[in-house]
Amino acid sequence: MNGIWSLGYITFKEGIKSRALFGILIMVLFMFAVTETLTDLFMRDIVKVAADLSLSTISFSGLLIVLFIGINLLSKDIDKKTIYMVISRPISREQYILGKLLGIAMLLIVCTLFLGILSSIPVYLSKLSYENPQSIFKWHIYFIAIAFIAMKLILLSSITVFFSSFTSTSFISLVLTIATYIIGSTSEVVKGLLEAKIEGVEISPAVAAVIKFVYYIFPNLSAFDLKIQAAHGLALPSGYILSTSLYWGFYIAIMAVAGALIMRRREFP
Repeated sequence: MNGIWSLGYITFKEGIKSRALFGILIMVLFMFAVTETLTDLFMRDIVKVAADLSLSTISFSGLLIVLFIGINLLSKDIDKKTIYMVISRPISREQYILGKLLGIAMLLIVCTLFLGILSSIPVYLSKLSYENPQSIFKWHIYFIAIAFIAMKLILLSSITVFFSSFTSTSFISLVLTIATYIIGSTSEVVKGLLEAKIEGVEISPAVAAVIKFVYYIFPNLSAFDLKIQAAHGLALPSGYILSTSLYWGFYIAIMAVAGALIMRRREFP
């Protein structure tokens, strides 16, 4: 267990020191400034606009961190053969996978927390400049939405770790992760259209079976998107939060175990 924590902490420090992270944070600061400017163009409900844009900025920047920093933190050890130095020490391959995942998760939590604090500034300024007694915006729902973004990013990172456990280059992991993100973000909408049975549109049983298979195999990332609820102050049922959290933990556990098992049997050139 000490090996996992030690490797996780080292991975976290590597991520914090990454130049790409500073570039992403600078871009985020610019996007938050643009958010404050854009909200002035709307005549009403600017708090909703500010909340939606701020959460979208956090989600997008977090995705960049996963794709350009998270993948590199694991794949560079394999690309540069430095993994031999790690596994030659009293750290098993399973601990290596879990430690890397822990470090990336720590990095995402810290970055999301920092971005969440920054994102609240344009929302707060919008509330000051637009006082609407009928506004139903609620801060606790907004911060729950930020927490769910962090959960989504950690889930995506676990899939990245799984891909990196058997791929030979970081580019392949990057492509597979992007494909998973796109599928996971749209599968629920596609399945909903399939079940709607639009009149005049016929879908073959084979296509319907493939869609259902993809829906249940790939992660449902849209379940962690609460921008609408946060922007409109919609109440979140406790059952939804609990079930989504259990789904999150279960999927991460599967990816971590699968990645550890593959890494244990993997042969390095």
